[in-house]
Amino acid sequence: MSNNETRRREAMQQLERELSARDRKEKSKPLAIVAASLAIILAIVGGIWFANSRTTDETVDAAASSTTASEDADTIAPVLDGKRTTPLPDTVTCAYNQNERPAKDVGLPPTENVSATGTVDITLDTSAGKIPLTLDRAAAPCTVNAITYLASKDYYDDVVCHRLTTSGIKVLQCGDPSGTGAGGPGFTFADEYPVDVVDDQLVTYPRGSVAMANAGPSTNGSQFFLNYGDSPLPPNYTYFGTIADEGLTTLDAIAAKGTADGQSDGAPAEEVKIANVEVAN
Repeated sequence: MSNNETRRREAMQQLERELSARDRKEKSKPLAIVAASLAIILAIVGGIWFANSRTTDETVDAAASSTTASEDADTIAPVLDGKRTTPLPDTVTCAYNQNERPAKDVGLPPTENVSATGTVDITLDTSAGKIPLTLDRAAAPCTVNAITYLASKDYYDDVVCHRLTTSGIKVLQCGDPSGTGAGGPGFTFADEYPVDVVDDQLVTYPRGSVAMANAGPSTNGSQFFLNYGDSPLPPNYTYFGTIADEGLTTLDAIAAKGTADGQSDGAPAEEVKIANVEVAN
């Protein structure tokens, strides 16, 4: 049995124990609260993983996460908004660590005097339609710097979005030239908002937000996920921008077609390929 299957089985057993113990208490709550609690737990138990520049896929610790979800189930996971309590300096220094064979080699982004103010507009021109994004330097300057650098080097051209999820979390994951979910640019960099400001708890990556996929702490590379629905997750994924209405319309159409195998997590039923990424400013 694979590690993912073992984690999922253990998590489901833990979930059953927790739900049994909570059953009497749950029945006295408003139905909406019970449904929200269960949805949060199931979203984490589902074996959520985000692969980055590693040869194996990484999985959120489902058993531990289900316990956290149980503890937090009486409250709604706070919604991320990209706002820092204490702003960063106007410019920052970033570190990009070259450490693995790239799926597509385009070198390293610049590291000095990286802007931490304002936004950058980019558009993913995909086979399913355009997905305009606004990237937030104030929230995640080193992430925005890396993404725009990769786009300027045509790194994302002809790259498929290899993963769609339709239950629990609702995301389209893109950014791996190998199309496997295990490829990256050959460098990694540190986590930013909310990882560096939010305590370990469930948060909501809201519909219309963009965040980095990773294979563990500070393993960001080139993969990112587009939230076409609210996604409750631990605050382990760098939030770095928002999706325009036109992009959400495109994503809704992609999601409506489901996955290729009809499951809730897999390749999109109809291939979604990024032709190019336009950087406006």
